[in-house]
Amino acid sequence: MMHHAALGQPASNLLGGEWVPIPGSTLVSHSPADPSRVIHSCAPQLSHVDRAVHGARSAAAAWARTTQATRFAILKRFAAICKEREADLTQLISDETGKVLWDAKAEAQLLSAKVDITLEQSANSGMTRVTGFETPISPTRKGICSFRPHGVMAVLGPFNFPAHLPNGHIIPALAMGNTIVFKPSDKTPAIGQLLTELLDQALREAGAPAGVVNLVQGGADVAAALSNHADLDGILFTGSWPVGRRIMQANLDRPGRMLALEMGGNNPAIIMPDADLKQAAIECVRSAFITTGQRCTCTRRVIVHESLAPRFIKAVCTAASNLIIGHPASTHPVFMGPLIAKSARDHVLHVIGQLTRAGGELLIPPTMPDLPGWYITPSVMRVPRFEASTDADGHPGADVEIFGPFLRIATFSTFDDALAQANSTQFGLASSIFTQDAATIERYLAEARAGCININAGTAGASSKLPFGGLGLSGNHRPAGAFSLDYCAIPIGSMVESGNGAVIPSGMTFDEAWLK
Repeated sequence: MMHHAALGQPASNLLGGEWVPIPGSTLVSHSPADPSRVIHSCAPQLSHVDRAVHGARSAAAAWARTTQATRFAILKRFAAICKEREADLTQLISDETGKVLWDAKAEAQLLSAKVDITLEQSANSGMTRVTGFETPISPTRKGICSFRPHGVMAVLGPFNFPAHLPNGHIIPALAMGNTIVFKPSDKTPAIGQLLTELLDQALREAGAPAGVVNLVQGGADVAAALSNHADLDGILFTGSWPVGRRIMQANLDRPGRMLALEMGGNNPAIIMPDADLKQAAIECVRSAFITTGQRCTCTRRVIVHESLAPRFIKAVCTAASNLIIGHPASTHPVFMGPLIAKSARDHVLHVIGQLTRAGGELLIPPTMPDLPGWYITPSVMRVPRFEASTDADGHPGADVEIFGPFLRIATFSTFDDALAQANSTQFGLASSIFTQDAATIERYLAEARAGCININAGTAGASSKLPFGGLGLSGNHRPAGAFSLDYCAIPIGSMVESGNGAVIPSGMTFDEAWLK
């Protein structure tokens, strides 16, 4: 049975503490850099969804009763295991996603860092918001705020950060006493299995209840079955808006189910007349094309002041044209590897064609390097302006998210116009401005419609010490990052009375004789 050298198990699901092999080839992941190379092959079983949820439910009560200290110790052990296995994680991430090694290594290192940040007890840490407290209400009554886990949480992971982003849900969920059913992206099943193996190792070493973490592989049918399952308490999802929409629709009659949705972005960067042009150009190029443009925070739209446009656009195009593209395992410095799949590359080319026919001026057209994988070069297009229309056939500045190395640039003359163009999107994940003016910065922070707003820094990249999430089609006000603990626990308000002087309200009578 085919499985990557980094994996300890053959292709399997983890169901209620049992690794169940799923041999076959109905779901196969290939190396994007060498499509002839199979990374993982399995045959997902739809019936395993019920078994995975049942396993998580069976462990839920015991895991919730486990002391916080014990849960935290297990997570710290998981962090240590991730550090021990960093090389394996890095290699598998690179092999299955096509990320260049430095990018894959950076993701691998985020796994243990997430544990440290989640469990941190500093003044600004997330733990401060999910720690119980007491407050006096009256001389004989006190109020208590406590927190309890939701129960069983499904985690649906993406392909672009197949280890880090699911881990960003799983760690806080486990810390607060929830159990997990994890479905990785069908494009990165091997990484999903390795992440689960490392979690399972830490749990088994500590003697945790069987079923705390469960793995179920599959495609859209498995995702739909999991999203519709009656015995879940929450769904934590990272992916596209169309899939997030289907999850919301499937749960319209379950208002008590926690949905934390992190979806796409069509992220703008404004370059003001007083911007540091070198800083702005480097950050815009980096943010547009890092991870081959496959980050939800990538800069998709640049809005530059008309007085700077000739110099700035030239610099951006020149820098983009000189980015080094190559095999992820190259020994020489490589900035970009391939896209995740042929379908992804085809889609990028299709949308660029639409926008070109609609009037966009291709300053750098995309090409396909003579390499065996799904490679594509960075491309840059100039458009008259950005508008809220979603018709890519009708306007080159339409509000469409292109998940690849493609950047559009428009100009502005007034800040009001720049802000209007930046906000002309249904998405609202990340936004940047490059300026030295304090008043402009203050206004941008107040009026930019995005959940992550950066000043003199690109849109791509986020700190786990801050909230991470978006507005509009980018999210549903459940930011992850430092705020991930918030959607993993239920706050409970309790009033505790120590006296016996219950007040008899007007219109009510009570005679103690009635108790005799």
